[in-house]
Amino acid sequence: MFVSLNWSKWLGIPENFSEHGSSVDHLIDITHWFMFALFIGWTLFFLVCLWKFRASKNPKASYHGVTNHVSSHLEIGVVIIEAVLLLGFAFPLWWERTDQFDEVQQTDPVRVRVIGYQFGFNYHYPGEDGIFGRIDRTRVAAVGDPCIDPDDPNGNDDFISGVLKLPVNRNSILQITSTDVIHNYSIVPMRIQQDAIPGQDIPMWFKPIKQLETHVICGQLCGEGHANMKGFMEVISDKAFRGWAAEQSATALQKSKASQGAAALAQK
Repeated sequence: MFVSLNWSKWLGIPENFSEHGSSVDHLIDITHWFMFALFIGWTLFFLVCLWKFRASKNPKASYHGVTNHVSSHLEIGVVIIEAVLLLGFAFPLWWERTDQFDEVQQTDPVRVRVIGYQFGFNYHYPGEDGIFGRIDRTRVAAVGDPCIDPDDPNGNDDFISGVLKLPVNRNSILQITSTDVIHNYSIVPMRIQQDAIPGQDIPMWFKPIKQLETHVICGQLCGEGHANMKGFMEVISDKAFRGWAAEQSATALQKSKASQGAAALAQK
């Protein structure tokens, strides 16, 4: 019965939609069980102290304090247990997660740049060629500007979307950045989040295992409009995603060619 119960649901955690999310939920479950054990332990200790040092048994206060080294031994034990939890659980999970990045890059993942700004998100896709255009951060013209260098032909088919669309059952690598202040890109159903820092593209990766429509939020206080800073995410079939991406890329390429043609005529 203990194993079959969905403890994450009992704890009010939203349904998981990512491949790695079950590990995160399991760690949350373990953490809550440890906290419950500590609560029971300290409650019992408190009750023992109330009974042992009650006024009827100890009418006169003692000013000598504890004369043995039990408390010191307990403190050392607590430090050892915390070190075991840190070294035995947290670090191995972190190492396992970071080691997976090289493998993920070999699986033909979807790549998207996520640009945070006050107060929203833009999504920069590399287009049909799968190559992002060169980024020139000195070209920031407005909040949320992806800063694509117009002189780089690799960026001609890049396109910008106001909605994050990803295919189901395919790895996705999001490059998180910002054009103004520090934000945080958080996708709760995917059990993942990453700070968005101006001037840096920081990768985070996951694999959606179910189709869904959900909101993404900023998890970092970033100004007066922080409470309303959210985006929208759709996980759709791989076929639908490829069709949508191809259409968006073709439209972007046509606009780039038209713009370049107009610029060439203006120079004549």
